[in-house]
Amino acid sequence: MQAAVKVDHIEVDKVLYDFVAREALPGTGIDGDAFWSGFAGLVRRLSPRNAELLAKRDRLQSSIDAWHREHPGAQFDAPAYKAFLIDIGYLVSEPAAFAVSTANVDPEIARIAGPQLVVPVSNARYALNAANARWGSLYDALYGTDAIPHGAADTSGGYNPQRGGKVIEFGRSFLDASFPLTEGAHRDAIAYRVSEGGLEIKLRSGRIAALKTAAALAGFQGEATSPSVILLEHHGLHVELHIDRQHFIGRDDPAGISNIVLESAITTIQDCEDSVAAVSTEDKVLVYRNWLGLMKGTLQAQLEKGDKAIVRRLNADRRYRTPSGAERVLPGRSLMLVRNVGHHMLSDAITLDGARIPETFIDAAVTSLAALHDLRASGTLRNSRNGSVYIVKPKMHGPEEVAFADELFEAVEDLLKLPRHTLKIGIMDEERRTSVNLAQCIRSVKNRVVFINTGFLDRTGDEIHTSMEAAPIPRKSDLKKATWLDAYERNNVDVGLACGLRGHAQIGKGMWAMPDLMADMLKTKVAHPMAGANTAWVPSPTAATLHALHYHQIDVADVQNTLAKRQRASLDDILTPPLVKTPNWSAAEIEEELNNNAQSILGYVVRWIDFGVGCSKVPDYYNVALMEDRATLRISSQHVANWLRHGICAPADVMTALRRMAKVVDEQNAGDPAYESMSSGLEHSVAFQAACDLVFKGREQPNGYTEAILTARRKEKTRQS
Repeated sequence: MQAAVKVDHIEVDKVLYDFVAREALPGTGIDGDAFWSGFAGLVRRLSPRNAELLAKRDRLQSSIDAWHREHPGAQFDAPAYKAFLIDIGYLVSEPAAFAVSTANVDPEIARIAGPQLVVPVSNARYALNAANARWGSLYDALYGTDAIPHGAADTSGGYNPQRGGKVIEFGRSFLDASFPLTEGAHRDAIAYRVSEGGLEIKLRSGRIAALKTAAALAGFQGEATSPSVILLEHHGLHVELHIDRQHFIGRDDPAGISNIVLESAITTIQDCEDSVAAVSTEDKVLVYRNWLGLMKGTLQAQLEKGDKAIVRRLNADRRYRTPSGAERVLPGRSLMLVRNVGHHMLSDAITLDGARIPETFIDAAVTSLAALHDLRASGTLRNSRNGSVYIVKPKMHGPEEVAFADELFEAVEDLLKLPRHTLKIGIMDEERRTSVNLAQCIRSVKNRVVFINTGFLDRTGDEIHTSMEAAPIPRKSDLKKATWLDAYERNNVDVGLACGLRGHAQIGKGMWAMPDLMADMLKTKVAHPMAGANTAWVPSPTAATLHALHYHQIDVADVQNTLAKRQRASLDDILTPPLVKTPNWSAAEIEEELNNNAQSILGYVVRWIDFGVGCSKVPDYYNVALMEDRATLRISSQHVANWLRHGICAPADVMTALRRMAKVVDEQNAGDPAYESMSSGLEHSVAFQAACDLVFKGREQPNGYTEAILTARRKEKTRQS
């Protein structure tokens, strides 16, 4: 810290102190001196316990490493291994049956099934786009992506009526499937009007049809006899039919439909963690400032579009009239959650007796302070209408750490004079010790839990690191076939349903990582609601709109009712690590795998180190654009570390792959004038050295996490600039 303000035994970086005093505190009713003295007490009281929990992680991992060294190989005695995990306290006993009792949960979490966006809150434009992605144009999402094959319907020369016709045909099929008529089909419609009896649809034949489910008509805008917008509802999600016969689409449409707009990103996680590269106090204050702007409803971002400057703001709520004449108001924005960092990250923005403190303490206090503006707002741009603050907690290892998060949240509630359990918690089921003890984790926060989800990427990284000493792991493409993965995905849903999350919390699934491959997403991501997940992550507003189609296809509530009766996933399967008994890969296959991992590591790390970008769309080794964050980096670096440990490759092989892929990554970034080549001076490239650290020091990183190396190297890079 260059300048600090001393409060009791803590010192606060003046940049953070001034932000809190000048921007976050005013309007909350919280006294500044009381806030900081209370926070100092929180830090003194809770820091030792946080350190104890981190030390326990290390002890457990050391014990597991030693056990595998004593029982080497892929085919070890599974019952003995399980007994060992119980003996060291890694596995705890199952709790007696219970049901969560989380109160004051907004319907977007408690009842509505739909897509969830995750976005770095450090980027104001992205944060606003995500918040505003509650509603999205189906026509735009279909026309602008490969969701409908392009073929001869090229879009390079402006609007292509042939492609537009395919989009309209898709839209009518969607309407027929979700809102069937008493006779005929929406493609036969030539006019829509609202009457006392409901929605009337005039068909080409001259006959008048109605909705088979009359209650699906939820409202309208404009005149009843000639509405401009018709609001429909299906599976708890809303759909708008826009009717405008002057629009270039509507004028050629028999019914005048110019667009179909879907309720899309029901919730958004505004991320302070894996998709953010915040290593300085200034970086962190930017994160907090954007979250504060979202909570106050004042955040803006300016962008250039052609020769025009556009100011992006949060969308207003949407207003309709019901057929009975009453007003209907729907949120114009996603319900926003905020993801804090994990317990293992330390920050020098605040120090205690000269030592860094857990960054998650600062996150919890400052993001909750910012959310007070939402809880006490009298304006229209509310986030939680039920008076709750939603905080997602990542990288917690087991029930003790979840219980500690509950203790932290209680301390913050007392600090901010909030009623108990105002702060809600989302549990990221992304670490092995949490997965195998999930019921006890949920029980630890049964009065505030609103979210559990499976995070395949981080969970895979932890799986590799936990069993690092046992044996080689398969190639990355084969990891998805591992026994533990399906059991883990099933277990998350099984436990969530058994603990009574329905009506209180989301059961979520992970990210679609290929933002340009929307046709593939449409084919495969329907598996998430079919698996009983009432939300799943998507990488963009467009993907949210397309994924929303799956929640119209699948009634998740019905699926959950069925799944609640099935046999729970096998714990023994979850505890079966992905190991190879007798590696028989050819030299070419090993080289390809090393190249694949090296390219993935370098492609992400160079953006993180050189540009401070925590989430990037990076072309992979096969030139498929992937959304990469620290979770994918954890897999790639741990994968190579495992192969090094078991002699599948030598350090020289890895260095050859890294040097080779540095040239490839340089070529992939050649169009960026601000990009600095790695391959032209590897020994001077901080990004390249960071990649080497992640691989060659991967085994010694606690739980295989990447943050310590990335942060140190990013600071080194900024000092050079």
